[in-house]
Amino acid sequence: MNKKAFYIVSILILVFTSLSYQLSAQKKQKAFIDTLDNALDVSYYLSNLNGLLPIVSPITEPAVGYGAVAAGLFFIEKKEKKEKKFQIPDIAAVAGGYTESATWFAGGGYIGFWKDDRIRYRGVFGYGDIKLKYYGNGSEFLANHPAKFNIHSIFFLQQLVFRLGESDFLLGGKYQLGKSKITFLENSPFPIIKPQELEFTNSGIGLIAEYESLNTIFSPTKGIRANITYNQFLTVLGGDRDFGVLSAYFIYHHHIIKDRWHGAYRTETQFSVGKTPFYMKPFVFLRGVPAMRYQGQLTALIETEQEFSLTKRWSLVGFGGYGHAFKDFDNMDIGSDAWSAGAGFRYMIARLFGLKMGVDVARGPEQWALYVVFGNSWIR
Repeated sequence: MNKKAFYIVSILILVFTSLSYQLSAQKKQKAFIDTLDNALDVSYYLSNLNGLLPIVSPITEPAVGYGAVAAGLFFIEKKEKKEKKFQIPDIAAVAGGYTESATWFAGGGYIGFWKDDRIRYRGVFGYGDIKLKYYGNGSEFLANHPAKFNIHSIFFLQQLVFRLGESDFLLGGKYQLGKSKITFLENSPFPIIKPQELEFTNSGIGLIAEYESLNTIFSPTKGIRANITYNQFLTVLGGDRDFGVLSAYFIYHHHIIKDRWHGAYRTETQFSVGKTPFYMKPFVFLRGVPAMRYQGQLTALIETEQEFSLTKRWSLVGFGGYGHAFKDFDNMDIGSDAWSAGAGFRYMIARLFGLKMGVDVARGPEQWALYVVFGNSWIR
């Protein structure tokens, strides 16, 4: 959870810090107004960010409940080139968060876009005390009476991908280390879990292949992003067992009616091999569906999001998706379905860079959920 929160924070900062500056100094008001339509806009700060910036942003993941994350980030300005093309700044950060379930985490990291975005780096370190529910990976009893547990986890990641020439293809790899301790809460049904999984160290390397042709990394309306990542955890690297997790997704954005109707489509699959710990098995990831609710050795899903522009700044979105979790490869007829549908709105907060913000309300099989969205809903 801490890695995901850190990545989201790196996008949230582009809006929240700008709004905080707006309140801090009257003389800076013009920097937040777009001269094209005199509307609130933070494009100026997107091209001039540099320095230590504090933020507070919401956590809306149903699995852990509502909460907030506070962070201090330092934007590292790139050297200006003759063509004055906007370059994404590197970001160093420390962050911490807390939710209504008493989940909390703290950590820090660095995101780098180097050599004119030919090299992308990500490094993260953090600790979390996360409260979750285990639904049993096909167990009918646990599906109706989930086991509540705490996962105390230390996480470390180093990732580097390289652009192939001037193309849209990127290749790279990563190393990740995690140490976790599982505690099932009192009066919670104890699932059939191997004792060694209650204190577990995983250490592994990953291979990443990606294609990206999006017209903006923030809130794209045109282009493709496709990714295949394989993570192999190994005892020879200090882990407690050998296992692997493969994930692949394909996202397509296009204009149905230019400047009026934008369609987006996403398909994703994940599967695990070897003796994968129960809390690291794939699960269906959709808005309105709690993390780890629909889990199995193999998962697959499809989702669409349709955006309809009301003005150049405001738009409405509708979305829906369906996923399935298969218990394992030997029992492909055993699994569980998940669906999600919802709607929301967006505001173009930075016109020059295509960055939108908004709110989504989603309904899954069991519950409603609220999401604050900055940039793309499918950010990875």
